[in-house]
Amino acid sequence: MNRVSVNSVRTTFYRTGREPVRYSVVRAKPATTATDHSPRRSFQVSLSLSSKAMSSSPSLEILVRDAEGFVVWNGPPFSSNGQPTPKNERVSCSSTKFSLDGSKFMAVKSDGTISIYDSASLREMRSFAVANVTAAEISPSGTYLQTFQKPTTPQEKNVSLWNIETADLAHGLYQKSITKTTWPSIRFSPDESSACRLATNEVQFFDPKDFSKGITSRIRVPGVAAFELSKTPASHVAVFVPEVKGSPGSVQIFGCGKEAESQPSARRSFFRCSSVQFNWNHGSTGLLVVVQSDVDKTNKSYYGETKLHYLTVDGTHEGLVPLRKEGPVHDVQWSFSGSEFAVVYGFMPACVTIFDKKCKPLMELGEGPYNTLRWNPKGRILCVAGFGNLPGDMTFWDVVSKKQLGSNKAEWSVTSEWSPDGRYFLTASTAPRRQIDNGIKIFNYDGKPLKNIITTCLTKRVMVEWKPESPDRFDEISELLKSVESLKLEEGKSQGQGSSQKKPVASIPTIQRPAAYRPPHAKQAAAIQAELLGVNPEGEMSKNALRNKKKREKKKAAEAAAASGSNNA
Repeated sequence: MNRVSVNSVRTTFYRTGREPVRYSVVRAKPATTATDHSPRRSFQVSLSLSSKAMSSSPSLEILVRDAEGFVVWNGPPFSSNGQPTPKNERVSCSSTKFSLDGSKFMAVKSDGTISIYDSASLREMRSFAVANVTAAEISPSGTYLQTFQKPTTPQEKNVSLWNIETADLAHGLYQKSITKTTWPSIRFSPDESSACRLATNEVQFFDPKDFSKGITSRIRVPGVAAFELSKTPASHVAVFVPEVKGSPGSVQIFGCGKEAESQPSARRSFFRCSSVQFNWNHGSTGLLVVVQSDVDKTNKSYYGETKLHYLTVDGTHEGLVPLRKEGPVHDVQWSFSGSEFAVVYGFMPACVTIFDKKCKPLMELGEGPYNTLRWNPKGRILCVAGFGNLPGDMTFWDVVSKKQLGSNKAEWSVTSEWSPDGRYFLTASTAPRRQIDNGIKIFNYDGKPLKNIITTCLTKRVMVEWKPESPDRFDEISELLKSVESLKLEEGKSQGQGSSQKKPVASIPTIQRPAAYRPPHAKQAAAIQAELLGVNPEGEMSKNALRNKKKREKKKAAEAAAASGSNNA
């Protein structure tokens, strides 16, 4: 048991160097001295150091890419100067991407070479020289690299799957072109336990450990246009069939790896459907489908019409999510526990509602200029924000205790993401969406700004992202919330039981609300009126106006006295 003196409410302490050590608070009591028995401002806090946190909790890192290349920064908490420090020399590249588990990342260079780096050591492990490559993708666990080349003949296998460890070609196939819905061609589950691809009128499955076996199973779906493999466990696959010649479109759920299972376990049909967005929950038990139509028959929206549907893999629920306001579905996100989901919807100001797995409303978060939802990796805190063409308002909610932790603003944000440990929220203004004022803002989990890093140089930030890590490798954020609350309570009690001489407490300045907008002609009219009446815009009268006012009052009093005298006579 280590004893340290805490001068402020903190749960992160430092040893020599910059690496933080996190402690969990066991108890706190006021510290006294032999000469002064009044409680001091510091506390003697008994802390237990978690050996698991020291050994397994990784440090946070941020990958930043601009027009010249990429560099990796150390993440918060930063050193004493409050600025991140680079961990490597800048490497020239045109695009970068981490694997889902964060063990590796790839960098596509200008000469067409694709380099694979180890995320821990930032050492180049392997490089692939692929001619005329137009797209590349790394698998979730960093086992395979998938590349696409422009085809010259139909017989050419222009999609290649490379084994990163051995640099061998694991599989090849032909694909005429790629779009957002058809790339990557071969898709893996998050744990790489399943792999599949979309073909004509069917979904084909492979053995991820041995692609030499070829197609192991297939699901026949006439007219299939898009599909999405469920998350861990990869037990199901969702397919979309658009409407054709008056027949409705549909979303169907099939079990994976069962060729004999030709019938879907769940199905939902609908008209006026141009495209869909799939959103599986963690646990692969439920699927949210945002159905988009290019035309809104009610003529209320220029951007078409959207509906939110919910399906379960066992077929017990198939229907619309009950939304209480008309308008588009701006964003929908499952929590990391997979037991609830949040939706921001409706014409501005948009509504925000949290539902359970049975589509029953659990919590209403009010209305506001919002279009973005970001769940904390620990599943307890939800950030509701309005980015893009909205002013950037953010509110942070503790869903468990159903209270708002704080709010802030991040204007011009293009991307936003929680850190893997769930303690920091990052927003970035990047090119090409925004060509000026590129920069990064980092906030605490309650919305308080940690550090405002706004780049003023001419270099344009193209991409900013956290290095992925498993949230299980970090402590629960609920321990942080409890320890901070307990320290605040103890500090309040000690200040109440202190000596009779109380130090003056600095008053918190009140934040003045901005004045209502007044058009220029209204301001000019107010100035003219003030000049005529002798009143300035703030409402105070000039000296001449006061003198004239007194004369008028005396004249009225004299006239009233004369009138009363004549009446008496």
